[in-house]
Amino acid sequence: MNSAPTTLPSILEIERATLNAVPAARLCFEGGFVLRAFAGGTGRANAACPIDPSPDPDLAARLPRIEAFYARLGLRCRIRSTPLDPPGLEALLAARGYRPHDESQVICGPLSGFAGPDPDCEILGGPEPDWMKVVASAEYQVPARQAEKLRMPEIIGVPAAWLLLRVQGKPAASAFVTADGGLAGLYDLAVRPEFRRQGLGRRVAAAAGAWAQAQGAEFAYAQVACTNTASLTLNAALGLTERYRYRYFLRG
Repeated sequence: MNSAPTTLPSILEIERATLNAVPAARLCFEGGFVLRAFAGGTGRANAACPIDPSPDPDLAARLPRIEAFYARLGLRCRIRSTPLDPPGLEALLAARGYRPHDESQVICGPLSGFAGPDPDCEILGGPEPDWMKVVASAEYQVPARQAEKLRMPEIIGVPAAWLLLRVQGKPAASAFVTADGGLAGLYDLAVRPEFRRQGLGRRVAAAAGAWAQAQGAEFAYAQVACTNTASLTLNAALGLTERYRYRYFLRG
């Protein structure tokens, strides 16, 4: 049996993997930020994300240009604040009327702690209707998010799989997983309300991890809202622990 890897991926490695796992239809670079825009759904695909924590002497002039990018697209400007922020970003945002929203944990751990195949999990090539039925049952899946998910197969650039677990022929649990080198991204882990508290979330996560291991991944990461105690509890049971946090900043 292979021993579990001991050195966790860096924050920059995980952030790059999240940008690949949640693609956006439009993007451009503005200094140390990558500006991403899609249908206005998920935060990661519709935000300015920092990827260079070094000092930025042009930061004050850069923020209006970032705002203008989103204004041209008819989207609200959203800044994703991570440990990769350039110094002084939060103070400048506060001065421009931005306030923090929706703090999330980025959790990480070795796949060897929980990955395992499940004969009842189907591995799909895209977000098929039954998979979408499960995902749509999550309270945060507004129509714009669902529209973005339907377009994922045509724009994602890393290996990915959509997993569906059925119970008595009915779609019950879902997951979306990417394999980006040594990193597996776990997304869209959902269980329909009538099937909850039966261990299905752990089963579909294990199957997703096994798929990623077969692609060469060693670590899994996930991004979970700090208020989502059920998901954090499940992921803790998988051996995923907090690596860092991020917040979104919005005006007003």
